[in-house]
Amino acid sequence: MEPTELISDDAASSNDALNRKVALTVALLASFMGVCKIKDDNINQAMQQAQADKIDHWGFYQARNQRQENAHIALLQLRLAAPARPAAEQAGYQKAIEELEKLEADQAKKKQDVQKQARDDQANYDALNYRDDQFDLSDAALALSLSMLAITTLTRQRWLYRAALVPTAFGVFYGAAGLFGLPFHPTWLTNLLS
Repeated sequence: MEPTELISDDAASSNDALNRKVALTVALLASFMGVCKIKDDNINQAMQQAQADKIDHWGFYQARNQRQENAHIALLQLRLAAPARPAAEQAGYQKAIEELEKLEADQAKKKQDVQKQARDDQANYDALNYRDDQFDLSDAALALSLSMLAITTLTRQRWLYRAALVPTAFGVFYGAAGLFGLPFHPTWLTNLLS
């Protein structure tokens, strides 16, 4: 055997080993990204529901507020009109005033309940968005990693494979944080990208 043949065989074997590493890494990342995508889609659906619930509750709040205002206006009108009415009508006015006072108080209480629900919906949305941001960061980092791995296959540069492991680690970390609900969130980065 010629020495150049040995070098060629070693280089081919080395390139095959690199290609196997890249292929295995890509397959694992694609599988991981698929699992993260399913969870992220479920979180997005929950975010949409929380947003719809919040809008509905604020709509109910406005309706309760309008009912309370209408009751208050009618109550004021009755209170102003009652003293000028004959004594025989005073009992009817007093009964109407009492009913409107109850209605106004009832609408105020219901308005507070709906307001609390709307604020809870917003808190739920914010918590889900926190996890959605984790998946978004994971997707971006893993997409960068896959691009670097593709270039590694073309150029056969081992250093590029090792460099691709940096965004891989970042992407897997934030994907796992999103999957398991871990409290890791680079707020500065998400604010920068928002």
